[in-house]
This record gives sequence, structure tokens and C-alpha cells, in this order.
Amino acid sequence: MAANAKVTGNVEYRAGDGPLILIPQGPIEVQLAPDSAVLSWGDGGSAQTTAIPIAEYERYLSEGVIEPD
Repeated sequence: MAANAKVTGNVEYRAGDGPLILIPQGPIEVQLAPDSAVLSWGDGGSAQTTAIPIAEYERYLSEGVIEPD
């Protein structure tokens, strides 16, 4: 089940072997799995999605840069 949250600080992900990419601050949708969190966001017409390890997602929660709604 997806949940809503908000990015309030620096949350980054890596696409393949590329550089770290910053997720823009604002609303996101989170879909949790046992080993990962799928984050989705968009700005009007360009939806973006990434999966990050669950440990990284939990770290972002504990740092307060992802806030559940």
C-alpha cells in the first residue's frame, strides 16, 4: 500500500552507476517492500520514480528529511 510523505531536506538516489541525483523537496508517494522503498514524485507532467534500500529510507526518516503525512 502506498503512503504519502514529504521531502524536507536532501534526499538523493543514484541512477545506475551515475552521479547522485537530488529528489526535489515536496510531496512524494512511498511504496514499501521488505528490502526497498519506491519513491515517486512529479511536477505537473514529468513523474519520476526510484527505489532505494529500506535502510537508506529509514535513515532519511530518522534524519527528518522525509516526513510521513
